[in-house]
Formats: sequence, C-alpha cells, structure tokens
Amino acid sequence: MSKSIRKILSNIFILLASTIALRFGLLQLLDTSFPLYVRVVSSVAILFIGAIFVLTRCAEIIEETTEVLSEKTHLAGGLLQSLGTAFPDMILGVSAAFISLSIRETDYARSIDFAIIAAAATFGSNIYNIGHAAWCIWRQNLANSTGQAVDMIPLVKAAGQLTPMKDHTRKPTYREFNTANRVLISLTIITTLIAVAMVLLGRVSSPPGEFSGDLYRLTAPVAYFIFILSVLILIIFRKTERVGSETAVITYGENQFRHNSIYILWFALLCAAVSIFLTAESMVNAIEVISTTAQIPYVIAGTLAGIIGCLGEMLVVHKFSINPNGRIGDAIIGVSMDNIITITGASVVAIMGGIFLGGSSLIIIFVLILCLNSVLIWQISDLKNFFLKSR
Repeated sequence: MSKSIRKILSNIFILLASTIALRFGLLQLLDTSFPLYVRVVSSVAILFIGAIFVLTRCAEIIEETTEVLSEKTHLAGGLLQSLGTAFPDMILGVSAAFISLSIRETDYARSIDFAIIAAAATFGSNIYNIGHAAWCIWRQNLANSTGQAVDMIPLVKAAGQLTPMKDHTRKPTYREFNTANRVLISLTIITTLIAVAMVLLGRVSSPPGEFSGDLYRLTAPVAYFIFILSVLILIIFRKTERVGSETAVITYGENQFRHNSIYILWFALLCAAVSIFLTAESMVNAIEVISTTAQIPYVIAGTLAGIIGCLGEMLVVHKFSINPNGRIGDAIIGVSMDNIITITGASVVAIMGGIFLGGSSLIIIFVLILCLNSVLIWQISDLKNFFLKSR
C-alpha cells in the first residue's frame, strides 16, 4: 500500500470516527432525561465539531475528488464540484424535514418548527453563498483597478490575498462569465417563482396555536415543477467551459487523490456522504435544543444553520479566488450551480412536506437572495468588462 493511500485512509478513518462520536455519543446527551446544562454543552460541542472539522473536511474531500473525477471521466468539473459542495445544504434540510415528518402526528407545533428550520437552512444558505461570492469578486475587481494585491479581509493577512488578473498565470474565459450570469439569472427566476407560489398558493389556514402571524408552505405540485425546472437548468449548463484538458494542469496545491485509483475516489466520496448525513442529523437536533433553551426564533436558528451547510462552497470559492492560476472562473460558475442544486434539494424537502415559513421571514429571506443575486451579477459583469477593456 502506497504512502498516499495510507494517508487518505487515515484521514477517512479520523473523519468517520469523529462522525460516529457525534451521532452515537454526543447526540444521545441531548435527550430530555439529562440536565439542561448537559444538553446545551453537548449541543454546542456538536455544532462546533460538526462545522469546524467534519463538514469542512468533507467539503475538502468532495472538492478534491470531484476535481480528479472530472479529469478521469471528462464530466463537467463545475457541475461535479457544485454537486459535492451543495450536499451539506441539502442534507441539513432533508434531515430537518425527516424529523418534522416523524413527529407531525404526535407534536404538530414542533413539527412546524423543524419544517421552518428546513426551509431557512436550505434557502438561507443561498444568502451566504451568494453574498460571500459577491465579496470575493468585489475584492478581485478592487485588485484589478488598483493593480496591487488586496487582502481578502482588510487587515487580516491570514485570510489570503487577491492578486491583479494581469499577474495570473491563466485567466478565465468570457464564456465562464456568461455562463455564471445565465445560471444566476435562472436562479433569480426560480427563487421568484417559489416566493410567489408560497404567497399565492401555500397560505396555511390554521397554523399551530403557538405560531403568531401568517404561515406559508411550498406545496408539493409547485415543488415538483421547481424540481423539474432546476434539473433542466443543470442539464443545459452541464458542459464545462474549459478548453481541452486544462483543468488537469491548473491546480492549486497538490491533490492527494490525483495519482490514485478511481475506486479510491468513489470510496472517499461515499465516506464523506455518510459523514455528512450523520453529522447533519446531529446538528439539526442540536440547533433545536439551543433554539428552545435560548428562545431563539426557529427561522433565525434555521438561517444560521444554513451557514453550516454552505461552509464547503464558501471555502472552495475562497480558495479559488486567492488562487493565481485562473480558478476564479470555476468559483463563479460553481457557486451559481451550487445554489441551483440547493433549490433542487429544497424542492425535494417541499415534496416531503417540510417547507414552511412565516410571512415576515419569507419576505426577508427571498428579498435578500434576489438582492445578492443582482449584486453578484453586477460584480461578474464588472470583472468581464475589465477583460474587455484590457484587450
């Protein structure tokens, strides 16, 4: 067994061991038979270990394996990447929906709480993804206009720097900019359809007694339509915009999977998927405990949970943005495709019956998504204009 394979298997073993400790250890301490302080401390530990270690490491495995898998299978790298990084968002929502459905007959009010977490986590993650990507592209545009390296986060050198495009060894293509904007416009249209459908067709006539204000749901017929539309968009934009095999030679750092068997790739992906599923279930329950204890509105808790699910995509976009080898093109397409896939997952959750939002939260979440979509389109257009002017 080679040193590379031993290292990969060792990392996977540590990942699975941490996941098992969360799911079959700390999660059991959330039971109501334990004192409140034990449940709260365990919830915080689950969220901390799950977000800081398990989900981020899973995202790295998914990003690295899909990069090499794209080279070996000639499938679109951006689509494979977004499928991987969107998986945590989807699993968080699906896990919350499963819990919601499992207790709907016995505790309808609590079931709605979990359904709100599911909706806020899936849709809320799009806010973080798009907002972070807009920030990265804005900082890149600033580096281009000044002709100097710019800190990703002002005064925080450890966060990395964006170098002017003139100093990059390879630059993104115009087609990558166009594809990213088209996918973002498609995302805007789908998001608008969801918001309108929930208001016009999904008002709940008799919300639980504990719930104040209007309550809306995404109905199954609309969810089926959104699912089909999202899949069609993914199919339309499935082809890579890279020319030839350039994705194979433009790499940021050493990829530990590049020189290993394709079976190792699939095994690592499977382990990452199992880890994400078990960790997401633990984290959703931890969020519910903290929300109940601190009396945090469930829509806020769910929206905060969204950042857990999209950490992977944010890390990938961050790394690609500070990479001087032209990966920013992959970043903008990847984040756009990621959010389409998240919408696909949200439609699955809705088909299961797990998408509910209050009137005010519905307005705030969808207005923020639409606003940030427009900001990202603006920044991508500015970046494209820079290339047009520098020709």
